[in-house]
Amino acid sequence: MIKTMLRGLLFVSVTAASAQSFTTETKKDANGYSYEVVKNDKTGVRVYTLKNGLKVYLAQNTDEPRIQTYIPVRTGSNNDPSDNTGLAHYLEHMVFKGTSKIGTQDWEKEKVLIAQISDLYEKHKAETDPEKKAAIYKQIDQVSLEASKLSVANEYDKLISSLGAKGTNAHTWLNETVYKNNIPANELEKWMVIEKERFSELVLRLFHTELEAVYEEFNRAQDNDGRLVNYALMDALFPLTPYGQQTTIGKSEHLKNPSMVAIHNYFNTYYVPNNMAVVLVGDLNFDKTIQMVDKYFGTFQYKELPMKKMVSEQPMTAITEREVKSPTAERLTMAWRTSGVGTKEAMLSDIASNILSNSGEVGLIDLDINQKQLALGAGAGTSIMNDYGYQSLSISVKEGQTLEEGRQLLLAEIDKLKKGQFDEWMIQAVINNMKLDRMKTFESGNGLATTLYSTFIEKRSWEEVLSEIDALSKITKADVVKFANDFYKNNYVIVYKRKGVNDKLVRVSNPAITPVNLNRDSQSDFYKDFQKLTSADLAPVFVDFKKEIQTKKVKNTNVSFVKNTTNNIASLYYIFNMGSDNNKKLSLAINMLDYLGTDKMSSEDIKKEFYKIGVTTSVSAGTDLSYVTLTGLEENLPKGIALLENLMKNVKPDQEVYNTQVETILNQRANAKKRKESISSALTNYAMYGKESRFRDILSEQELKAMNVSELTDIIKGINNYEHQIFFYGNDLDKIVKTLEKDHNLAANKAIPPAKVYPQPETKGKVYFANYDMVQAEMTRVAKGVKYNPQILGTVNVFNNYFGSGLSSIVFQEIRESKSLAYSAGAVYRTASDKDKSDYMQVSIGTQANKLPQAVDAISVLLADMPRIDRQFSNAKESSLKQIASSRIIKSNIFFTQLNLKKFGIDYDNRKDVYASIQNLTLDQTNNFFTAEVKPKKYNTAIIGKKENLDFEALKKLGDVEEVTLEEIFNY
Repeated sequence: MIKTMLRGLLFVSVTAASAQSFTTETKKDANGYSYEVVKNDKTGVRVYTLKNGLKVYLAQNTDEPRIQTYIPVRTGSNNDPSDNTGLAHYLEHMVFKGTSKIGTQDWEKEKVLIAQISDLYEKHKAETDPEKKAAIYKQIDQVSLEASKLSVANEYDKLISSLGAKGTNAHTWLNETVYKNNIPANELEKWMVIEKERFSELVLRLFHTELEAVYEEFNRAQDNDGRLVNYALMDALFPLTPYGQQTTIGKSEHLKNPSMVAIHNYFNTYYVPNNMAVVLVGDLNFDKTIQMVDKYFGTFQYKELPMKKMVSEQPMTAITEREVKSPTAERLTMAWRTSGVGTKEAMLSDIASNILSNSGEVGLIDLDINQKQLALGAGAGTSIMNDYGYQSLSISVKEGQTLEEGRQLLLAEIDKLKKGQFDEWMIQAVINNMKLDRMKTFESGNGLATTLYSTFIEKRSWEEVLSEIDALSKITKADVVKFANDFYKNNYVIVYKRKGVNDKLVRVSNPAITPVNLNRDSQSDFYKDFQKLTSADLAPVFVDFKKEIQTKKVKNTNVSFVKNTTNNIASLYYIFNMGSDNNKKLSLAINMLDYLGTDKMSSEDIKKEFYKIGVTTSVSAGTDLSYVTLTGLEENLPKGIALLENLMKNVKPDQEVYNTQVETILNQRANAKKRKESISSALTNYAMYGKESRFRDILSEQELKAMNVSELTDIIKGINNYEHQIFFYGNDLDKIVKTLEKDHNLAANKAIPPAKVYPQPETKGKVYFANYDMVQAEMTRVAKGVKYNPQILGTVNVFNNYFGSGLSSIVFQEIRESKSLAYSAGAVYRTASDKDKSDYMQVSIGTQANKLPQAVDAISVLLADMPRIDRQFSNAKESSLKQIASSRIIKSNIFFTQLNLKKFGIDYDNRKDVYASIQNLTLDQTNNFFTAEVKPKKYNTAIIGKKENLDFEALKKLGDVEEVTLEEIFNY
């Protein structure tokens, strides 16, 4: 997987108080291990350095008996050889393939064949004659088939899933390759046994099939114009360094001509302990854990890293323009290059970026462009890497508005920044909100662990990261204005994303790979020995809702409360049992709150007041539930309630603002019909529900234009009169209740209007096709199942693990590992969203268009006959049990889990029933479920792709094919 991210610097504070002094202290534990802690760091992070140079970051989080693990390697695509781009990312994939012990039945025989494959790839890379090259590839395919007879596919994934691991994955980016798992705490040592072996050596097993899967990922990138814009932006910003000259996915010609020798050299050079770290955050014991890490990872040998050739970018002195074309709507991105992480320029850039656009929607761009609806959307952000970074501004234009006009809108906001035309309080508000965001991040084990691995990658100390907020707090308005005048010159890159045909798409032939053997019933000796290892038992804990949720009736409204024992961030929710099914105009009315003010305060003033106190508000209307939410420091929540209630009671209609919003909505609808993702989603919905669907039941253009905004403001003013409930997650309920009694209508008793019921028609074996210019074809097959049945929940849980979800599932193995037909493939049985609705079975795959016939056949075979592999089933069952046993429903999720269960008439933690049913589940019973609920169903198929590249004879095997128009599936 490739990591693409736009992020600011790491800002941290665990209180909203004044700046603290952070200093590093060195200590020793009872066993003599030295570690560093930072004074006043409430996260309690410990940083160890083993004798071999391995960095170890440990922190405790006891929310549940699980541990978030990351193994970051300080190398990425920037270190790819220039003639083997994409190598770091491809290597990341191969680290999942095992070693001389994991994933093999007979290593002595297998290694001979792998060596032959490596030699053939070197010949293949050097050969220039296309026919000879094809002949060599055929040899590679043949030898790979023989080698696969000795391998055990996905054995690493089977090992790791047997622990009850979740989120098993990895990503590669410019300077990093990061491997991730979330494991039960009692399985920590077994995880180390696996990972120690995994990183001890590299075996390029099942190489050519995985290479083709990576190429499918390359195809996905070609169909993602966000990636294409980013490639053009980086290329222009960084013309001399790998930051811009080497994409993480790599070049097509390099992916098709890899060198196994080069990959081994890269692994041996960079995957060394002094260039790696182990990050563990969760329910752990510090002293025992560092001993374990040393035992397993301390044996890796220190190795000097190569001297890095330093190449610097020259200062930008002119505007560089690029153009990208694709079928989607037009937008542009502008960017100025900055220096790297931790530098003063990077910090100033981030503050400036937040003054332009921020989460409170009170930046210059937010108020002058978005609030006034001068474009469909605009924003600013920073992306900071080790050596360089950039600040970017982007804008999506309206129909009839040119990109050049959008550019001028953005430059006008830059000009205001240069002139200091922003409120003085904005800088402190930005910093306070960064503190709040960091508190939220560190609340979860994964949030803290992610920050820690980033700290390692960026070569910074934990003290530097924690102290950065102090440096930011010293920045003044004068500093920002001076920075803006020095920084924003005619030295930027601008990328115009225009609507048109992308003539740079790379389309390649189907390589005709012979499916390799999976050997599902086989096991390596390592696996057999591993199964003998034991761990302490971990009993499941099921939540007692009556004990954990305090509920009392205040006048006519139930107020529920769950205590926050972690920090002083609180959330308040008004929850209405109605949504768009009850009133189609509700969502439109609620969205207008973003643009309307009162008779005494403008919308801009209201947003500024919320941002000043660090309280965020959100209002959303779902299909059956609507939420009004306030989140922030608990001490400021009463002020937030007063602000929100004043807005909702006194919202002032403005027809001109509404008319502009209608124009925006119509533009957004038009743009949705240009986006592959939107079309695919709409098409799948059409395949499931047909013409009488909730998705298609929308307000028409005529209805939108004819509406008086007063009708919408009346809905807003009246919503609190409907029966509803309130949930508070925080510390002092009494204080909040007093505020609500003062400001909120707790006597509300208006009956909820009846909801429209949408049919769930039977799926009848139809194929719906939508034409779109893309490299891949995306296919989703759906079948209506039985009505909600709580008795099958345990079976469904294990079936999904076994058959279609995860790296070791049957579908993933067959489609990707054996046949190389896709980068992603999965199948899931989705249980109903409430007790009166039906389940659905869904299978999805994205594949190169010329592989579609093979994909159709492969999916059809799997849906007709579920392979029965006892060991794999036991693995899936064990994984499901361990995941439930080690998971805890905590914090605000306690309330929302209960709220969801009420839809099914359940008033207790039903995981208890699921766990019990899984304990007794057999493969025969799971197969009976497949035979009854998956195999005999008639599947409707949704497929999107370029018409001229698809084999419609293959599609006819799935049912009658109907090409649908975008107007049919969107209903506008």
